[in-house]
Amino acid sequence: MKPLACYALGALLSLAACTGHKSATAETEAEDFSGPYNEMYRPQIHFSPAEHWMNDPNGLVYYDGEYHLFYQYYPEKSVWGPMHWGHAVSRDLMHWEHLPIALAPDSLGYIFSGSAVVDWENTSGLGTKENPPLLAFFTYHNPDAEQAKKTEVESQALAYSTDHGRTWTKYAGNPILPNPGDARDFRDPKVFWHKASSRWIVSLACGDEIRFYASPDCKSWTYLSSFGRDRGGHGGVWECPDLFQLPVAGTDETKWVLIVNINPGGPAGGSATQYFVGDFDGKTFTSPQRETLWMDHGADNYAGVTWSDAPDGRRILIGWMNNWLYAGDKPCVTWSGAMTLPRELGLVPGPDGKGYLLTSTPVRELDGLRGETVMLKGLQVDGTLDLTKRIPFVRSALDLRLTFDLAAAKGSLATRYGVRLRNTQGEYIDIGYDRNRQVFYIDRTHAGSKALPVKEFAAVHTAPFVVKGQTVDWRLVIDRASVEFFAAGGRVSMTDVFYPSELFRTVELFTEKGSIHADGEVTQLQSVWNPSK
Repeated sequence: MKPLACYALGALLSLAACTGHKSATAETEAEDFSGPYNEMYRPQIHFSPAEHWMNDPNGLVYYDGEYHLFYQYYPEKSVWGPMHWGHAVSRDLMHWEHLPIALAPDSLGYIFSGSAVVDWENTSGLGTKENPPLLAFFTYHNPDAEQAKKTEVESQALAYSTDHGRTWTKYAGNPILPNPGDARDFRDPKVFWHKASSRWIVSLACGDEIRFYASPDCKSWTYLSSFGRDRGGHGGVWECPDLFQLPVAGTDETKWVLIVNINPGGPAGGSATQYFVGDFDGKTFTSPQRETLWMDHGADNYAGVTWSDAPDGRRILIGWMNNWLYAGDKPCVTWSGAMTLPRELGLVPGPDGKGYLLTSTPVRELDGLRGETVMLKGLQVDGTLDLTKRIPFVRSALDLRLTFDLAAAKGSLATRYGVRLRNTQGEYIDIGYDRNRQVFYIDRTHAGSKALPVKEFAAVHTAPFVVKGQTVDWRLVIDRASVEFFAAGGRVSMTDVFYPSELFRTVELFTEKGSIHADGEVTQLQSVWNPSK
């Protein structure tokens, strides 16, 4: 959303690799990093801007066959600056078409994060029922008021489009929701239509709580209630909320889920996303949940929100694949920032039938990028097993799926096991499970400290989870400078970026103090930006 004091903390990354740096090694010299969307660390299957700075996803809405992705954008440099809304559209959530900037700062302030909806019944009067308007809700951040140390820095505003989101007009009556006077941090409106009460509801982040307002027309809003002062993590400012319903898998239940992003205070340090499961009656959100639950236990999935009006009742989320600890303000030559893969969310009963867990898995549209597949059968690992020679497409993005069979291991079952990505420079990242501690983990302490001498970057991130039963499924989606790890049916997700001095081109399975048995497959994922890659 905004870094303010936070973004200056990490002056050494801002995706430092965006420079297209080449290491003087035989491995990297053999690779061609020239051309657009082909810099050394440029994601090949993730969204990133053509140039300059990007952070939070904004205004996610589906309309007439197109997924709209707006995002926080500074179009002049590859560092954070006066925020605009960048804009792209896709028909498959994978291939994106860049469109002109949708919203730019004006006399009321910078354009901070928000949401978008289709006003199907034209409740706003800004379109017609035959041509319903797209409505965008965003936060004005007034830098002059901030400089003067006033409380009323942020307010909520509205813009609309009647040409499929190609051009946007700011509502003449902005701000539609002025600052209440007690909340300097008052931002990130996430709007949806509440069918039961026949009105629009907005969730707003206010300091370290969420406030709910209602409106019949998206222009005049009435305060309803607040949530969160006695729930969840409070290590930092709450941001980018989202409230929606999900069916509970295997039951007849439907529950409400409230997503709240927080910075700092995440389980891996810095930015993260917590969630609450409960009920919403059109006025008040309630949750019996006392434990703080995290959507992703890695360091690099922040500000995630979901698409409005996604087809087939799907709940699809995308996040900013970075962390304010080190996103920083170091200039990049061309670009800075990327999104996670879009993920489909679900809800399952919690362990021993207590509570609920949010699940996330890559959207099925990722399968449209599948190229060659290599089957991995009957793998017995005791120490290290190098898979690289079996993978002729190892320089592509990879979709690695494994099933570990805990009963089929020969000899003693390993205390730790997992996947290691490494290069010829002695740098590596481990994605594993520690049976003694009962945690999944990502260890990137050796994943590029020379390129990223930020102390918060070199760390081990853990996700507590008790593996029950004989088998456990893993899925790793690996791009040039990131890994997205999903396990146990999406109950565990971890996202980490990495910037080694030479790209990781070796894939290994490893164990410690014992062995493990695995079966699986690894699939080439074709670049959405450079089809030949």
